[in-house]
Amino acid sequence: MFEQDMKKSELKRVLGKWSLTAIGIGAIIGGGVFVLTGTAAHYHAGPALALSFVIAGIGCIFAALCYAEFAAMLPVEGSAYAYAYGTVGEIFAWIIGWGLILEYAMGAMTVAVSWSGYFNKLLHLFGIHLPENLTNDPVSYGGISVNLPALVIVWFVTWILVRGIKEAASANNIIVILKVAVILFVIIMGAFYIDVANWTPFIPERTLVQHESGEMLPAYGWGGIISGASAIFFAYIGFDAVSTQAGEAINPKKDMPFAIIASLLICTILYIAVSLVLTGMMNYKDITGDALKAPVAFAFDVAGQPWAVFVITAAATAGLLSVMLVMMLGQTRVFLGMAKDGLLPKFFAEVHPTLKTPWKSTILVGAVVSIVAGFTPISLLGDMTSFGTLFAFTMVCLAVWILRFRDPNRERPFKVSGLNIVAPMGILVNTFLILNLGRTAQLFALVWLAFGLVVYFAYGKPRSHLNTRE
Repeated sequence: MFEQDMKKSELKRVLGKWSLTAIGIGAIIGGGVFVLTGTAAHYHAGPALALSFVIAGIGCIFAALCYAEFAAMLPVEGSAYAYAYGTVGEIFAWIIGWGLILEYAMGAMTVAVSWSGYFNKLLHLFGIHLPENLTNDPVSYGGISVNLPALVIVWFVTWILVRGIKEAASANNIIVILKVAVILFVIIMGAFYIDVANWTPFIPERTLVQHESGEMLPAYGWGGIISGASAIFFAYIGFDAVSTQAGEAINPKKDMPFAIIASLLICTILYIAVSLVLTGMMNYKDITGDALKAPVAFAFDVAGQPWAVFVITAAATAGLLSVMLVMMLGQTRVFLGMAKDGLLPKFFAEVHPTLKTPWKSTILVGAVVSIVAGFTPISLLGDMTSFGTLFAFTMVCLAVWILRFRDPNRERPFKVSGLNIVAPMGILVNTFLILNLGRTAQLFALVWLAFGLVVYFAYGKPRSHLNTRE
């Protein structure tokens, strides 16, 4: 079925392996490196945040290899949901899809709050100061408030998505070059302002730290490094965006695995370097208040380099906007795919006759994302996003592993060597990182997954196109 769909693809195949890699890098570099580096350093790992990125990268490479095998076998538009649906079955596809919904929705919310932090920083550079009760969630502010910039920007992105947007590969490459240039600028310029005393001790002694919620939670030490890896896993989502471009890839069976793995490795190296520079420029204990929302820019502020602050803040504000757009676009497309398979109401598959976009589901997603982004702390949103990502990656590793046993003779243009080691390690590492997320995020995410199973058996399965055909 999927092979036939691939042959019928009307999309223009114009993307080579480096254009696909650029798409992956563009999707990965965003809120994670510009914002969660500060949160993870202060609340979890301290200067050892670099080790957290190494651990998260190791967990991610297992999933990336499994993604690459899936993508080469089924080079069709979509994501892990479409791969699972075409290979290991509907229930697996549903669980992965439901996890992706959590990943993309929470990712969009996290990036919206991140964008708000950098936008406010940009306003401050021009002497404009919005009231604190209009730039913070009620938990962080400690009273009645709303993060108005986060709420408004989501509706702006929603409007763009409803109207429809076409991005050429060349335009995306320009955006990626801008983002990478800013990251390299941070690494090179920041290196001149590193105080090695801020790295001492590199792994701080285990202790309790008060979070935004008011809870006193354990931090630092090796436990903090692991929990930090869980918290910043959000920074790695995006390499799966490469798989959505399969219909436009010149040679998808070869180029997509290359792009998935290359984009991940390049971004991991950049992340490690940025984390070392950030924790070297300022003490991890001082990353509080506004610094948590825009830590990279704040570090250069402390270093007395206002021109660098302006460059970083402007670039991050523009870059985060594009990441949020990709997140919400991915969210609505997962809904669209599930609705077309009969697993969700037709409401999510309705396309506007003129605009040719799933406008109803886009508006619904925009409404939910804007409300949550306006009233929720970024630390909880980041953990929820990480849960959805880790869960989806775990299921992908499991699905590829099962398919090897179920259909060993299937053509695999890209075949993971030692899958019997890679897949189990991916499952174990990603599950271990899930267990090291905040308890509140774990509880909310488990409730979400349980709710998803109820929806599947009560609504999706009885109306599934597979079941109705049978």
